[in-house]
Amino acid sequence: MRKFFLRLLLVTLSFICILAIAPMPVIAASSMPQAQLSSALDNFLTSLPRNYYTITNTEALKSIVKSDNASLIDVRQPSEYTSGHIPNAINIPLQTLIANLDKIPKDRPVVLYCTTGYRTAMGVMTLQMLGYPNVRGFPPSIQGWKAAGEPLEK
Repeated sequence: MRKFFLRLLLVTLSFICILAIAPMPVIAASSMPQAQLSSALDNFLTSLPRNYYTITNTEALKSIVKSDNASLIDVRQPSEYTSGHIPNAINIPLQTLIANLDKIPKDRPVVLYCTTGYRTAMGVMTLQMLGYPNVRGFPPSIQGWKAAGEPLEK
């Protein structure tokens, strides 16, 4: 779990830096005050909610899927998905999230997962930035699901 949060922090910081600098001309980006960038990053990180949009165990995931009719999205590649996935999950590979927004509901909970949590974090961040406040990740991912003895669907 600690590795996940370290990866999430690294991805988050990378994404923020890209978003903060990408639209600016190279000259402006190189002259951006360090204090301004540090302040923006600090504001973002301190505003993250507790557990950063995560569901941390299989029982909580099963409960949300059952009681709240959550949409479960596997962001792994199709070959990974067909080798075994969490029951009732649909496959939308991370690289195709934007092209498949029509398959991602805004009116009920959405939970993303992958193999280890890395792609999950990027997907949650992306969808949150696109105005999907109902999206959370399942960082134990497929490995955590299997470790808990839960069945896979093929």
